[in-house]
Amino acid sequence: MATSLRAALARLELFANASEADLDAVAGLAVERRYAEGETLFLRGDPGEGMIVVLQGRIRLSIVSAEGRELILRQAEAGDVIGEIAVIDGGRRTADAVAAAPVVAGFIGQPPFTKLLGDRSGLQMMILQVMCARLRETTDQLESIALYPLEARLARFLLWHLKRHGRTRADGARVAPLTISQGAIASFVGASRPKVNRLIAAFEAAGAIERRGAIIQCDVAALTRLAQTGSGEQAARDQDGLRG
Repeated sequence: MATSLRAALARLELFANASEADLDAVAGLAVERRYAEGETLFLRGDPGEGMIVVLQGRIRLSIVSAEGRELILRQAEAGDVIGEIAVIDGGRRTADAVAAAPVVAGFIGQPPFTKLLGDRSGLQMMILQVMCARLRETTDQLESIALYPLEARLARFLLWHLKRHGRTRADGARVAPLTISQGAIASFVGASRPKVNRLIAAFEAAGAIERRGAIIQCDVAALTRLAQTGSGEQAARDQDGLRG
């Protein structure tokens, strides 16, 4: 695990500018953990014992209301890290974490990591800067859910997904894998699955996206317009009209 973990750490935004020595030191703290699909890693309110670097699989992070409604915050995949807040302050978990697929991960405990940061002030500052960026990202997501119509929320989600997981093909097209279910996307944007399904079809009919199996090709300019204006509402109404 050591080699794959160190490579994963080097790719993380959290350690993007870390020195070779810092990466070696952090990797040396990790122990391997495995989780079956559907297994709960931790629940909101649990003690923050450490952070988890995902090496294989996918972890869903969400908040569930007293009525049972789930709001998915994000899905962590191979190369992502979760629990960064808890590993620094040792506080309570802020969300539920469930394995959405079989997971292999490196677990880094809070006490040894805190001690390591105490010895490496440069690493402390880098992590603080990343945390600030994450807070801005979370604020943007909450703003999208609270203040924008569904069309804009879905377009913003697709642009965010493209930014995190996309690539540019040789022909210049921007594409990304889309293995997240429409039910999960609906939770991300605060809507029902049928509404998301209808709008994805409308976006495709309007030329903003094109689905090719598990890959989605995006027209970034078109999605950006939808994200700013929510004008996909008319496209959705047009789809309703076509169904008669």
